[in-house]
Amino acid sequence: MNPEDFPTPDADVETVAPETLKDRIDAGEEVTLLDTRMTSEYEEWHIDGENVESINVPYFEFLDEEVDDDVLDGIPDDREVTVLCAKGGASEYVAGTLAERGYEVNHLEDGMNGWASIYEAVEVTEYDGAGTLLQYQRPSSGCLGYLLYDDGEAAIIDPLRAFTGRYLDDAEDLGVDLTYALDTHIHADHISGVRNLDEEGVEGVIPENAVDRGVTYADDLTTAADGDTFQVGDATIETVYTPGHTTGMTSYLVDGSLLATGDGLFVESVARPDLEEGDEGAPDAARLLYESLQERVLTLPDDTLIGGAHFSDAAEPADDGTYTAPIGDLVEEMDALRMDEDDFVDLILSDMPPRPANYEDIIATNLGQNTVDDEEAFTLELGPNNCAASQESLAGD
Repeated sequence: MNPEDFPTPDADVETVAPETLKDRIDAGEEVTLLDTRMTSEYEEWHIDGENVESINVPYFEFLDEEVDDDVLDGIPDDREVTVLCAKGGASEYVAGTLAERGYEVNHLEDGMNGWASIYEAVEVTEYDGAGTLLQYQRPSSGCLGYLLYDDGEAAIIDPLRAFTGRYLDDAEDLGVDLTYALDTHIHADHISGVRNLDEEGVEGVIPENAVDRGVTYADDLTTAADGDTFQVGDATIETVYTPGHTTGMTSYLVDGSLLATGDGLFVESVARPDLEEGDEGAPDAARLLYESLQERVLTLPDDTLIGGAHFSDAAEPADDGTYTAPIGDLVEEMDALRMDEDDFVDLILSDMPPRPANYEDIIATNLGQNTVDDEEAFTLELGPNNCAASQESLAGD
């Protein structure tokens, strides 16, 4: 039975918007979730947090008219419970079943798909270059992007295809023209929005060094080489070649104030080196990453902000709510940035998490070798990003 084909329950069940649930979690409210997806799906990816109690009971446990007492005993009856599933159908049925038995329940609108649709823009207040810099945050996957705008122009770094319309709408609301859409590399965890934005009249930019991986559309876009610059009002975005995570990995220095590092360096970890050449090529890629960090990134002034393309559950946001940090602070807090090359390589090869879900299909799509529609693209990228070298924070060690 398809879990999204359940009938509407007789009991009235309140629907909770994903944004409302996130606001409650962010406010520190104690939240209890009943996740009715299959256990394998739950273990791969679920909503978590210090103030979140998450319980997994698959939907099929509620199919019988008489639900097993052991199942019901595991569900709190002294507080509100938010039931969720993949798309919202099964959770509404389960919530109705529980409501009929006296439980205080609601269900999450559109399930984990709705959670994956949350996309927030937060200003980077410590940015001191020309114009204003926003950080886009997708809490479901930890994806980050950056919108710089100044004097009627704007550029987006690492846009997601799923939010193409959002970028255009935000630019219109800000009264600016979205001039550039720049990718730091061929992403393995989400479908890039650069080509879609280019089709909407925005100049799409990909790293020159990424083309050799098999990009099929390079002639249709602008390619950025090391040292190339892009002007956005009075602000300058400079291309900084930083290979390691991939051979084409490229950072963008935003008006000398923030280095958008893609998957090269995060506020809590460094990049994993195995997504392009696999386990066999990971040691060489790790050494290349070490050279990039030591020679291209850590040589920048200590007050230069680092802003990666992702954050994990182990990351701590800055005071302004963004996942950014000065280089000097990261060097002080992260032993990996002070190690010699051999120790660095040993460290980042020792604790790599599972590779991102569907990463091979995502890479092929971002290279232009696969074609997927919007719904397929959205489904492919559901789940955690897993682009860092460690499952735990390397900062503060």
